Amino acid sequence: MAQMDLAAGICAGQRAQGRVATIAINAMKFIRPVHVGDVLCIYTEVDHVGRTSLGIHIEAWALRQRLGERVKVTEGKFTFVTIDENRTPRILPS
Repeated sequence: MAQMDLAAGICAGQRAQGRVATIAINAMKFIRPVHVGDVLCIYTEVDHVGRTSLGIHIEAWALRQRLGERVKVTEGKFTFVTIDENRTPRILPS
């Protein structure tokens, strides 16, 4: 889950053109386990833009034993708020 938060934070920060903070994990679905030796690939997409917040859809896929089968292991939706240097919400740039 920490890796998903990092990836989603990068995506949100790029769209917000600045700092963001995670304010909610709206949904998490654990589909399959991640095994030792798997490579975890995380994909993000902005799926909602508000006045000061962003919804990010996240999918995690595992490459079994580094070279094997590729399977979806987790998906979720995280919400981020844009923040300024005083850590208060700021309006998202258009």
